[in-house]
Amino acid sequence: MSNIYESAEATLGLCNSSCLTKVELRVACQGISDRDALSKPDPCVVLKMQSHGQWFEVDRTEVIRSCISPVFSKVLLVDYYFEEVQRLRYELHDISPAHNGLRDTDCLGAMECTLGQIVSQRKLSKALLKQGNATSKSSITVTSEELSGNDDYVELSFRARKLDDKDFFSKSDPFLEIFRINDDGSGSLVHRTETVMNDLSPVWKSFKVSLNTLCSGDHDRQLKCTVYDWDSNGKHDFIGEFQTTYKEIRTDLEGRQMQWDCINPKYQLKKKNYRNSGVIVLNHCKIIKMYSFLDYIMGGCQIQFTVSVAIDFTASNGDPKNSCSLHYIHPYQPNEYLKALVAVGEICQDYDSDKMFPVFGFGGQIPPDFKVRDIQSKLLWGCIQGVVEAYQGCLPKIQLYGPTNIAPIIQKVASSASEEMHTKEAMEYFILLILTDGVITDMADTREAIVHASHLPMSVIIVGVGNADFSDMQMLDGDDGILRSPKGEPVLRDIVQFVPFKDFKHASPAALAKSVLAEVPNQVVDYYNAKGIHPKCLSDYDESTRPFSP
Repeated sequence: MSNIYESAEATLGLCNSSCLTKVELRVACQGISDRDALSKPDPCVVLKMQSHGQWFEVDRTEVIRSCISPVFSKVLLVDYYFEEVQRLRYELHDISPAHNGLRDTDCLGAMECTLGQIVSQRKLSKALLKQGNATSKSSITVTSEELSGNDDYVELSFRARKLDDKDFFSKSDPFLEIFRINDDGSGSLVHRTETVMNDLSPVWKSFKVSLNTLCSGDHDRQLKCTVYDWDSNGKHDFIGEFQTTYKEIRTDLEGRQMQWDCINPKYQLKKKNYRNSGVIVLNHCKIIKMYSFLDYIMGGCQIQFTVSVAIDFTASNGDPKNSCSLHYIHPYQPNEYLKALVAVGEICQDYDSDKMFPVFGFGGQIPPDFKVRDIQSKLLWGCIQGVVEAYQGCLPKIQLYGPTNIAPIIQKVASSASEEMHTKEAMEYFILLILTDGVITDMADTREAIVHASHLPMSVIIVGVGNADFSDMQMLDGDDGILRSPKGEPVLRDIVQFVPFKDFKHASPAALAKSVLAEVPNQVVDYYNAKGIHPKCLSDYDESTRPFSP
C-alpha cells in the first residue's frame, strides 16, 4: 500500500515558488455599445489567469448599472512573479439585474495581455475583441500599482444633510464617490457607495478599504469626494464635492465629528449667497489591524483536517474490481481519488498537530445489513497515509449504490466547527474535502448546509472525479455569483472551491493541490478578521477606533 501512496505523492509534488509581490489592478472601460435602443449595458469585468493552458477566474469587479463607460471601484489583487509569464484575460460581461452569474450574460468583448506588460507600463489601454477576434469600438484600461507593506484597513461611514434636490417629481437619489489623487494629478476611484433613493439626508453603509488603496500609505495625500444624484439612464447629476486627507479624517481625537461643505463650483461662482449644496458628515472611522494567514498559523491555529474525506461510494463509479472503475486499485498507479486525496492531504497535514483524520463515505451499502447510510471510519492516527489505507481497506466490504447526498456530511463537520466558533479563539479551522464522481442529488439541502457553514470556521473543497458533466456543480462555488439557500439567504462568505479533476489530468505536478487550496488562506483570514478574532500569540495588537453617534 505504501507504494501507491508514494506514487501518488510523487505524481503530485508540491510547488515551492514564492510570490515576489502583490499588485493592485484598477479597471475602466470606454465606449461600450448599447444592448438595444431602450437600455444600456450593466457591465462587469471578469479577470482570468491562464494556468496549464486553461483560463481560471481570479476575481471580478462589481456590476455597474446602465453605464457605457464604467470606472470600477473594486480593486483586483493578484500575485506577481517576475520569473513567470502570467497571462491575463479581461472579459467584459453585460449582467442583467435578474442574474448574478455569467451563464445568462452577454460577453461584450475580451482583452488578453500579460501581467508583466501591465506592471511595466503601469497603465495599459487596448481595444476589446469580440468573438472571432473582431475589433470592437470598446476599449479597456488597466492601471497597476504595487501593494505597499501596510495591510491595515480603515472602516468608514458617511452621511449627508440637506443635499440639493436634482429631481422634479421626487428627491435626489445620492451616492458618494471617493478618489485618491495620484502624484501625476490623476484620480483613482477608491470607493463608490450604494445609492440611497429619494433622500436628501442619506446615511450610506459603512465600508472597508485598505490604507494602501485609500492613500498609498501617505496620510497627507489628497482625497476628492464627489456626490451625484443617480439617474437610471446613466447620466448622473453632479451635486457637489469636497477634498480631505486621511490625516484630517483621523485628526479629531476628542470625538468631534468631522464634516465638510459639499460644494458645487458653478453655483459658487454664480450665486452670491451660496454656502453649499449640502453637508457631508463622517459618521464612523475605525482602523482595523489586518492579520495574515501566517499570523494565525504561527499563533497556534490548527487546520483541522476534518477532511472528512467524504468519498463517493455510489454505483456510478463502477465495480472496484474492474480496471475501468474510478475506484480500481492498481498495484502501482494511483486512481483519481487517491491522487486528489494525497494532493490536499499532504499540505494540510503539516498544520495539524495530532494528525487525526476523520474519514467519511456516502452512497454505499455497508455490512451487515447493507443499508445505505453515511459512513464514518474511526479516527486514524498517523499521516495521510492512514487515510489512504482506510480507503483501500473499506472498498472490498462496501457495495456501491447511491444516492449522491453530501448535505449530511457538511452538516456533521459544521456541527464540530460550530463548537469551535463558541471558543472565540483562532485555534481550529475545519476543511472538508469531498471527492465525488457525479452531480449531487440533494442540491437544495446542500445549498442550505453551505449557507449555514459560511458562518463557521470551515471551508469546503469539492473535487469532481471522472468525466461526468459537472456544470451544475459550479453553482456551489461562489465564483459565479452569490450562492443562496432555497429560501434566498445568501452565503456570508465564499467557502466552497469546486475543481474537476479532469482539468488536471495532464497538468504539471502540484497543479491540483495549488488550485483546490488556493482560496483557503484568504478564507481563514476573512473568517477570523470578520469575527474580530486576533492571532492567539500576538500581544502587540493595536487598534484605534473613533466611533461617532449620528
